[in-house]
Amino acid sequence: MIVEVTSLEQQGVEVFGTLTEAQLRNRLEPDKGIFIAESPKVIDVALNAGYEPLALLCERRHIEGDATSIIARCGDIPIYTGERELLSQLTGYVLTRGVLCAMRRPTMPSVEHVCHNAHRVVVIDGVTDTTNIGAIFRSAAALGIDAVLLTPTSCDPLNRRAVRVSMGSVFLVPWTWLEEPIQSLNNLGFKTVAMALTDKSISLDDPILATEPRLAIVMGTEGDGLSHEIIEQTDYVVRIPMSHGVDSLNVAAASAVAFWQLRMKE
Repeated sequence: MIVEVTSLEQQGVEVFGTLTEAQLRNRLEPDKGIFIAESPKVIDVALNAGYEPLALLCERRHIEGDATSIIARCGDIPIYTGERELLSQLTGYVLTRGVLCAMRRPTMPSVEHVCHNAHRVVVIDGVTDTTNIGAIFRSAAALGIDAVLLTPTSCDPLNRRAVRVSMGSVFLVPWTWLEEPIQSLNNLGFKTVAMALTDKSISLDDPILATEPRLAIVMGTEGDGLSHEIIEQTDYVVRIPMSHGVDSLNVAAASAVAFWQLRMKE
């Protein structure tokens, strides 16, 4: 059903413009939560993963162009369209390849369910930069991480920018929120690895790490790093060997290095 957008106040399009990320997430009623996926490629990954589309917003020229296959897959949902200038005013930015899709947020699985058959998981603690969250998910999907756990102080992976930066990887790797202390993962058979530079840190390539059948790699923000409390809870504290006096990497870069080194070897 194609709907012409003629006004910024038009009913139905507020999900693409005036609603904040917090309103879209709808913490009070999670079953009514929505997120926005951007660009045909990312939307296609979400649809393949079983996410439910609710409405599309696209430039008129893309209805029979980049959005054609997406529209065919989405069934009888509203397809809001209009001129680029008006849609940019509505969303606050120029649409990437001209297509946005409002999708239903999934019910969050339990930590136990997400970790059931996992050998390598990452725990993201206190990372609030959406670009870093998206990049970590992309590396996790590419480099053998079976699941992602996020503490409540971390950014929402279904934030529009995080989804875009991940290139849809947030739909490929199982994830959920970790409300319990990091050490609770020991009860699921994981040894925990804090990525931090301390006096007791061992090298990332220490052979003992490769002997562990289940590892939970704990990553913190590059600004403050992991708290002393979290570091004390973990089984290992690990550093990435550095050269030229560099003491740390951006958390997204560090995660890629750690994932590659600590992946399950065949």
